[in-house]
Formats: sequence, C-alpha cells, structure tokens
Amino acid sequence: MVHELEVWLFADHVGTLSLQEGRLSFHYRENWLNRPGAVALSCSLPLQSDAFDDIHTRPFFAGLLPEGHLRRLIAQQFQVSGQNDFALLDHIGGECAGAITFLPPGASPSPSGDDHVQWLNDDELIAILDELPRRPMMAGKDGLRLSLAGVQDKLPVVFDGQRIGLPQGGQPSTHILKPLIHGVEDSVTNEGFCLALACAMKLQAAQAQIRTIVDRRFLLVARYDRQTGTQGRVARLHQEDFCQALGVVPEMKYQNEGGPDLAACFSLLRHVTRPSAPQVLHLLDYVVFNALIGNHDAHAKNFSLLYTAKFPVLAPLYDTLSTAVYQTLTPKMAMKIGSKYKFSEVQAHHWDQFAESAGLGRAQTRKRILELAQSLPKTARQLQSQKELEFAGNPLVEQIITLIEQRAALTIRRLTEPQGDA
Repeated sequence: MVHELEVWLFADHVGTLSLQEGRLSFHYRENWLNRPGAVALSCSLPLQSDAFDDIHTRPFFAGLLPEGHLRRLIAQQFQVSGQNDFALLDHIGGECAGAITFLPPGASPSPSGDDHVQWLNDDELIAILDELPRRPMMAGKDGLRLSLAGVQDKLPVVFDGQRIGLPQGGQPSTHILKPLIHGVEDSVTNEGFCLALACAMKLQAAQAQIRTIVDRRFLLVARYDRQTGTQGRVARLHQEDFCQALGVVPEMKYQNEGGPDLAACFSLLRHVTRPSAPQVLHLLDYVVFNALIGNHDAHAKNFSLLYTAKFPVLAPLYDTLSTAVYQTLTPKMAMKIGSKYKFSEVQAHHWDQFAESAGLGRAQTRKRILELAQSLPKTARQLQSQKELEFAGNPLVEQIITLIEQRAALTIRRLTEPQGDA
C-alpha cells in the first residue's frame, strides 16, 4: 500500500511525498515543473520529472523533524515508530522550517490570520513550559502540527511584541521559544548573550531576547525565515540547512560520523550563491566566532541557506552558545579546523589548512581571524556592561567572556609568533 502526503511550498502544491514498503520517495508535480519560475525544494532535490528514491528523499524531509529523545517522545504520543519519518511529518508537518507544509491528498492550506492564533496568558504559558519536556512541540495538543529540527526543547510561537500565542491552522509562527536546556546551566542566558554578541560584532545573527514569566526563563528568537508584511501579515521564507542541501541525513550531521566538514560547507556556498564572495566571507566570520566563543556544537545543521531572491544567501547565525564553559560537555568541535577537533590544539598552520580547504587565501584568512580575535573580547565586555541587558554580574557570562579572552589571546599569539607554525 502506498501512503501519500502533498507537499506545499508557500501556497503551491509542488509535489508528493510517498511511503511504500517502508521507503520514502518524492516527485514534483508536472504542473509545478512546467510553471515559469518554479523552484526546487532543495539543492539536493533539483527540478526533474523522475521520482527521487529513499536515499535522495530522506535527507531533506527527515531534516525537518526533531531529533533524538524529542523524536521518540513525539512518536510515542502518536503511537508510531520513531523511525517513521512519513508518519511524523503527517502528524506534525503543518508548520516547519522554511515554507514547507504537508497536507493530506485533496486538502488545501488554511489562510493565515489573527483568528488562527491561540493567545496565551501567563498561567497557560507556564503550563506549556512545564509540559514541553514531556510533550515536544506540544504534539497532538489542540490539533497543533508544529515541527523544528534539533535535539533541544523548543516551540514555534507567534509573538506580537506583547503577547505569545500558538499558531493554528495555516498561521505561520514568528518566533522560536527556547526554554532552559536540562542539565546545561543557564542555557538561556548563554545563548542570549552569544547571539547578542554576534550582533554587536556586526555579524548577521538571529535576534533574540531573554524573557521571564514568574520564575520561568526562556529565550524568544525571531525567526529569520518569517517576514511581516503589510497589515501585519506574516509570510514564510524558504530555507534549508546545509545537511539538507548536501543530501546528508540528520543522524550523520557530525563530521566524525561522516557528516559535512567545513570544506563541504564552503563549497556548497560557492556553488549555489551569486555573488558567492560575500556569503563565503560571512561563513568565515561564523566559523571564527564559533571557535572563539567555544561553540563546539556548530555542525552542518546549524548553518542554513535562506531563499529570498533568485539565488539563496547564507542565513543569519543561530543556535550558537558557548558549550566550552561546561565541563560535562565534549571539548571536541563538531567540525575540524585543519586536522584538529580540539581548539586548544589549533596552531597557525591548522588555520592555514582550513583556509586552503575552504578555498580561502591564507593571508586574508589570518587577517580576518586576527581582527575578530582582537575585537571580540572588548566587544564582549562592552555588552556585559550594558545594564539594561542584565548580563552584568551574571557568573556564567563572566565565564564565557573569560574563555573568549583566553581563546582570543591564544589565537593572536599563535598567529603572530614565529613558533606558532611549529
């Protein structure tokens, strides 16, 4: 028996996702292929009339789903197999990353509007925060069909500047609500500070704010794949992460598991963006910034392409926090710099190896690394001192800045002293 879901991009039915004998396939509709200006869902799913088999289909579609224990809990909620991507997309694939929506055959997306938002009072929001660890994405509650990739508890919400609500029907979310990560001390402040620091460094980064309801702290991150237009209407922008674009399944996102390395990420940008030089330089900044703040979890699913015009651009920096300040988390970076996974072992010639593999000039790369290493500690201290942001006096922020100062000093020393190449 063949099971089918219709795949919609914005308000267009572009293709069909099928499941037969446990294997996925996807094919574009002829009407879509023949339409002037038709676009592909993914770099890994180019426009063609032939169907894509399971090997080519799964990386993009599985990449829309939560991972790890979140995926298992959602599967239990709906009494389906945790390995069944199709069933999970059927249950929660109404509001996904980018502009993708999954609907049963014959159904059409609902129009968006304020009446499709369930606005929450403080008590209701607290109840959701408490329930989220047991019911990821609030799966199955009140007909919600929400999905985001990753292993961290999070929830797509609508935020109008004052109220927070749950998107229903065809309503796009505007923000991602991220509560504290269990077992990771004050992750909300950590990520909030690191994203604010990226913005202070003039890097393109997701806008985030730390909020508190009674004693519950959470991060509210503005979605870069959503745009508010006239009359407050929220529109989806399409996007895909680098694993999806490269045809890599989510469970292989780490380089040491066979996932993409930095060379593959830079190569992807060069192949799909026009002009590519500015995008490549933005990615270089992201790599150096993540290394200096100690974000060891910067794997290929934490970089994305954003489709805003004829050619995609590198999406703003997101999911960035200093994991290196936690002794219980791995000291290994998700992707090597040169031949090294550990930042403490990265010498000047490893940065040169990285530059060469990424197609960058050594001298230009060293210059940019030094610029960031020299300015980052000062900018971090300035950000810490802004009283309205409540970072001053926070012990975790102090630890992050101390780590940044140490890493920046080490990097400057290794890139400027002759013995740094030894």
